Amino acid sequence: MPGQCSSDGRDAPLFSVRGLARTGIEVPDFALAAGEALAVSGPSGSGKSLFLRALADLDPNDGALTLGGEDRNAMPAPRWRRRVTYVPAESGWWAERVGEHFEDWDAAAPSAARLGIPAEAGGWPVSRLSTGERQRLALLRALVQGAQVLLLDEPTSGLDVEATWAVEARLREFLSGGGALVFVTHDPAQARRLARRGLRFEKGVAREEARG
Repeated sequence: MPGQCSSDGRDAPLFSVRGLARTGIEVPDFALAAGEALAVSGPSGSGKSLFLRALADLDPNDGALTLGGEDRNAMPAPRWRRRVTYVPAESGWWAERVGEHFEDWDAAAPSAARLGIPAEAGGWPVSRLSTGERQRLALLRALVQGAQVLLLDEPTSGLDVEATWAVEARLREFLSGGGALVFVTHDPAQARRLARRGLRFEKGVAREEARG
């Protein structure tokens, strides 16, 4: 039987995962309250990205997943993915210009500036973006579309220290506003800064990680 990785019970869970079954991984049941973060660690190829993709319902999987008490199977898949949003390490870009990837770039620009992206970036070709700029803009896309749960795969791996602090500050605001966060990181210090709970993957099997 999977282990249990549960919230402390003080708040009703925003995001609940029970009996998740996906080829290649074994994970414990867990629930996250609004404002709670879960750090995911483990060697490359151990199943971390498969785990995030399963939570976002991007790959075939089974289990009882709920958001705000609403079952995943009770809503159309695009709605679930808009609310439980996966941001991969290498995000997808389907249009030529940055601003075309946002419903309203002018409205998003102030938030972009706080992530170190200037307002004029809306007119930039995507090909001009650095790896770090792509990471921050992909995060911004998820935030402005109203995600309630963010699933982030190495969100600061390509960033310098200043940009990392900016992203972490924005994620703390997201949590303070009632969101929940599941993020993969290879940086133990970052895991401690953002989360009080952790999962450790080894060869596809996740276990709750003791945190100091």
